Amino acid sequence: MINQEIAKIFYEIADFLEMDGIQFKPYAYQKAAITLETLEEDIEKIYKQGGRKALLEIPGIGESMADKIEEYLKSGRIKYYDSLKKRTPINMEELIQVEGLGPKRAKVLYQKLGVANLKDLEKAAISHKISPLFGFGEKTEKNILEGIEFLKRSKGRFLLGDILPRVKEILEKLKNFKEVEEISVAGSVRRMKETIGDVDILVISKNPAKVMDFFVSQPGVVKIWGKGSTKSSIRLKDGLDMDLRVLPKRSYGAALQYFTGSKDHNIALRKIAIDKGLKLSEYGLFRGSKIIAGKTEEEIYKALGMVWMAPELRENQGEIEASIKNELPKIVGYKDVRGDLHSHSNWDGGTNTLEEMAKYAINMGYEYLGISDHTKFLRIEHGLDEKKLDQRNKKIDELNSKSSILNSNFRLLKGAETNILNDGSIDIRDESLKKLDYVIAGIHSNFKMPREKMTQRMINAMKNKNVDIISHPTGRILKKRDEYEIDFDKILRVAKETGTILEINASPWRLDLDDQNIRRAKEAGVKMVINTDSHHRDQLRFMELGIAQARRGWAEKGDIINCWPLEKMLKFLK
Repeated sequence: MINQEIAKIFYEIADFLEMDGIQFKPYAYQKAAITLETLEEDIEKIYKQGGRKALLEIPGIGESMADKIEEYLKSGRIKYYDSLKKRTPINMEELIQVEGLGPKRAKVLYQKLGVANLKDLEKAAISHKISPLFGFGEKTEKNILEGIEFLKRSKGRFLLGDILPRVKEILEKLKNFKEVEEISVAGSVRRMKETIGDVDILVISKNPAKVMDFFVSQPGVVKIWGKGSTKSSIRLKDGLDMDLRVLPKRSYGAALQYFTGSKDHNIALRKIAIDKGLKLSEYGLFRGSKIIAGKTEEEIYKALGMVWMAPELRENQGEIEASIKNELPKIVGYKDVRGDLHSHSNWDGGTNTLEEMAKYAINMGYEYLGISDHTKFLRIEHGLDEKKLDQRNKKIDELNSKSSILNSNFRLLKGAETNILNDGSIDIRDESLKKLDYVIAGIHSNFKMPREKMTQRMINAMKNKNVDIISHPTGRILKKRDEYEIDFDKILRVAKETGTILEINASPWRLDLDDQNIRRAKEAGVKMVINTDSHHRDQLRFMELGIAQARRGWAEKGDIINCWPLEKMLKFLK
């Protein structure tokens, strides 16, 4: 979507401005970028319908941003961005992907060592040219090398949250194309994996040629890898490859099962088929030359002595054995969540007012929304001190008391995302925490502590009688930062003892806990909560990604506290 293209430019402008030590303006561009990323509607459509005036009505988009969006929509360029890039020829997007390397440090490395891209950076670090520089040192140099290696492992993968809107848009267009009878996405997108390599789409059609013509000629296609009567492959502007296959009805279910995967799941299924004297392929399930199943996935699994399972479970991690015994978990559904406990308002680093956040949550069908503004340690996010937190709480109470403003069946909850300091203490007084409906605590600094110290740091926080939830518990950022060094088994034991809830953070950049840790938490009897960590009202829609993650981790409604009725959930909190 064009929204993402402009957002990417705004992020880079913010980085260039921050590199030059300019204050306030970088934050404005970042805020505008977040707004564009999370808009439900295409910015081009908004502009066509209402012009520049409509752009100015979008929260976070002022006069200057509207001018630049309009310029990009008309010309495909932003002159201000081009001038910044020309002045400092650094591949900023590439460099700041490395953990701990922000715009200001990138500028120093460019000025002192001529580092303009990732290749230059790696060469400088391997040659030990970075450590002697003022403000860097051996530890930073080592971290840079580790960060580069991490990026190499992630190369060629796309975040699910980044590409899912684009995939849905293409699916919708194809679904509405009269020549398409049936359509489904397959592969890792259908399994809702955190990162995606490419996209597979399967179709039933009596006129494949027209479907293929439509598919390869859509906006955003930069290369056609191949176009045939039953398969076409394209590359989109953002580098994502997409395949479309047209299949006969009799094989559609078999192909959907096969192309959904995972590879390990499919290998195990083929072995079961062989043991039954059958052959399974993308064309169907055969006994000799006779096809005995293939139209639907359900009949494939049934013929193999199994019950159908959700795609999110198909990783050959026990789901096949559970299916044979008819013991698959009743995993949490996409409509089971009743509210979100981790959202930020404009009282801290968020974009929208309390009322705007609440009304969006009401439109999503939620019973409640928890406002968890940052506390004072996070100055960059305008974290609230005790006095400001009290002021915000009073505003929430006022909104709840006026049913004319909010739906009388809806409730705003008073929360906070506090900071776990190095010794495990919390950055705001207990007296303030006691006034809240719930307290979230998270680690937002000093991520490289040794395993034992980091584990104890988190345990100390969980032992605080006011802390209910640990946010993004392992600290990973997809494609940028690995998990903290922690003893997760120890964390689970203490979480169970203290009644502390672990968050499944639905932000597409985090998705933390991962599926394996969700299963471990479930098996340990530790309750979880799916939160979006929204800094803009549109980001509340990220809940879908968090639910998918919970499903991949075999979580059921009973494991997830925000699938419970409000009063039951509140009683469970410390």
